[in-house]
Amino acid sequence: MGIIRRAALAAGLVAGLSAVTPAAAQTQLTLQHPLPTANSHYGAGAMAFKESLEKASNGRYRVTIQRNDNEREMIESVQIGTLDLTITSTGPVGNFVPEVRTVDVPFLFRNYAHARGALDSQIGQDILAKFPARGLVGIIWMENGFRHLTNSRHEVQTPADIRGLKIRTMENQVHMRAFSTLGALPTPMAFSELIPALQQGTVDGQENPIPVIVANNINQVQKFLTLTGHVYSPALLIGSPALWNGLNAADKALFMDAARAARDANRAKVSTDEQSGIDELRRRGMTVVTRIDTEQFQGALATAFAQYEKDLDAGLLKRLRDWKPQP
Repeated sequence: MGIIRRAALAAGLVAGLSAVTPAAAQTQLTLQHPLPTANSHYGAGAMAFKESLEKASNGRYRVTIQRNDNEREMIESVQIGTLDLTITSTGPVGNFVPEVRTVDVPFLFRNYAHARGALDSQIGQDILAKFPARGLVGIIWMENGFRHLTNSRHEVQTPADIRGLKIRTMENQVHMRAFSTLGALPTPMAFSELIPALQQGTVDGQENPIPVIVANNINQVQKFLTLTGHVYSPALLIGSPALWNGLNAADKALFMDAARAARDANRAKVSTDEQSGIDELRRRGMTVVTRIDTEQFQGALATAFAQYEKDLDAGLLKRLRDWKPQP
């Protein structure tokens, strides 16, 4: 079962007793994610998952949390069963489960309530149902937040200001098409390569949610922040089929309860960081452009939107775009 290591705890003689006390088997799990464990929204989700599962299982399951900046590597490890669980952005997931690319389309979601509600609804469950055929288990939707643009060259206030900038993107064709349509030079690379690339001037800028920018001190290598909110960036808790298929119904229920605890803690941390993070980045010296003309950016992306309708599942895009809470 891959990285899962079942260690039967040795039964020992208790002093003064002649009976041997059997101990329960314990399963060690490893969960990896790409952000700092102490103060990030992924770290908050991972810790909530660990605490919930360990408590509910009375210690039968133990979870080790590790950082791994290479999201693609984590997904591949989960797929082949050498890693049990990962929390990852959706950026590279579309390369494994193409249907996930629909959630990465720019300006698809109006706000957090829209994004969270749609992904928690049957629409999101239908996307997760596509994972097993690709050798993965999509357990639950989590989140990064709305993505914003930073760069080291100048303030970005209009689409024209992006033209010519070398922008690091995730290895995600949807994001790359958007930036190339705006006249930027999208440069896909793993997150682990981002800070050195910014330091060396290999790229001029990058785009990430405020919690990621704060947690990774991107202000140290970037001067300008524009609150573009151009893409809502979900995250996912993904499990290995080797793990999941070996669970009985009762343990799957424990895992799902832990997953919901992880999602709620993750989103709560994003909300907190969104409220305080912009002021913190200003305090650290970043110049912040707080308002853009969203309609102007959407107009500049018209040809990209037309291509998304052809390349992606237009029906799914419409369901996501049109989602509204039930009365």
